[in-house]
Amino acid sequence: MIQVNLRNIQDEIPENVLLIAVSKTKPANIIQAAYEGGQRDFGENKVQELVTKHSELPADIKWHFIGHLQRNKVKYIAEFVHLIHSVDSLKLLQEINKHGKKHNRTIRCLLQFNISQEESKFGLSRKEGKIILNSAEYKSMQHIEICGVMGMASFTQDENQISMEFDSLHNTFQEMKDEFFQDDNQFKEVSMGMSGDYKLAIKKGSTMVRVGSLIFGSRI
Repeated sequence: MIQVNLRNIQDEIPENVLLIAVSKTKPANIIQAAYEGGQRDFGENKVQELVTKHSELPADIKWHFIGHLQRNKVKYIAEFVHLIHSVDSLKLLQEINKHGKKHNRTIRCLLQFNISQEESKFGLSRKEGKIILNSAEYKSMQHIEICGVMGMASFTQDENQISMEFDSLHNTFQEMKDEFFQDDNQFKEVSMGMSGDYKLAIKKGSTMVRVGSLIFGSRI
């Protein structure tokens, strides 16, 4: 069923949108089944779980870290993580850059913006994002590459509210692109949309959707 679910979703999304299979809480054999169905991009939100799965599963999987990342945990994933979606401070960016240097690699990141009405959600304001991008500290970093933005809509059934929040994130992306990344072709990603709202997110300009339960079933 996992492979059928994957095919159904892939058939629905445009070629320019990347499907990230959110595999948090799922055991390695379940992820392996999705891998055998052709899926290569997987999302995890806990560092220790990600480290374990990375060691158990095929080496060509692209691991996306999509949860809140503590600075003292960066060192565990810096060597192999494909993309960190959830950068929400300059200090975190500095830590990622430090470990990128240690491993002689450039670590790809997205800036996470808070677009929801929920105080519990992490993320930057536009003003905070601009302060980071204007800072001398950011400009001196040589081992990170900011590729775009990420956000999480409110947990609500109100489609109008979700739509406005997705518009807000896409507008933030465009503003950052115009002001800081006009000549940077790598700054192109808008990571938004999950199982319940990914179709709306794609209409609003998402380039990456993070889908879990529609592929794997409910969380364990």
